[in-house]
Amino acid sequence: FRSGMAASVDKGDVLGSSGIDPGEVTADVIHEFLEVAFHMILYIREIYPRAIFKRVQKYNVPVQMCVHPELNEYITSVLSSVRLLLDKKAIEKVVLTITSKANTVIERFVFDMKDTFVSSGSSGDDYLLQLETNLRSFLLKISVCDALLKPLPPDCSFAVLVYAKRPSMASLHHEQLAMDFPWIEIDEQEEQAPVNASIVSLKSVYSSILKMQLYVEENPSR
Repeated sequence: FRSGMAASVDKGDVLGSSGIDPGEVTADVIHEFLEVAFHMILYIREIYPRAIFKRVQKYNVPVQMCVHPELNEYITSVLSSVRLLLDKKAIEKVVLTITSKANTVIERFVFDMKDTFVSSGSSGDDYLLQLETNLRSFLLKISVCDALLKPLPPDCSFAVLVYAKRPSMASLHHEQLAMDFPWIEIDEQEEQAPVNASIVSLKSVYSSILKMQLYVEENPSR
């Protein structure tokens, strides 16, 4: 399923020993992480003018977050849907695609999360600290991904694709209609990586509390 937005912007309860479900905590933190990661990718790859971003601290890492209301509202709406699927442990992949003006997919930033929710002996603040430390490493890799990727053509846009277990997507569809933010099912062409795409691995974490990969599928033809 997908949702997309063209890049058109005017230039001008802290965890304790209370037995909180680690799965719920993980969903909360992953939800926030994806928001930060999306903003960073849009900034690093210059999908929007850098003037509409501001420097803030997340996970003790300096990041760039957009201040444009329309874009922020869109990302918030997208991630509200993702949060519902995280609650159901139904997410397989979340993909941010970058598309040229000619509607050719140039890059796909793939967050592979089908095994993200794992059992852990950790609890409380220690669990949260370990989780955020793992996610910090992903943000650091995104911050330097420009050096690994080819320049983009001008006037690119982006879309968000969500790969999830189908029963969960059916229930999500009804909830999103009520929220006036419907998703559409992607076609086969959108679902696949570009032909002969090169794979740029950014970060993989396989720990006792988190399993996730981030890589970029890069179209050799631009």
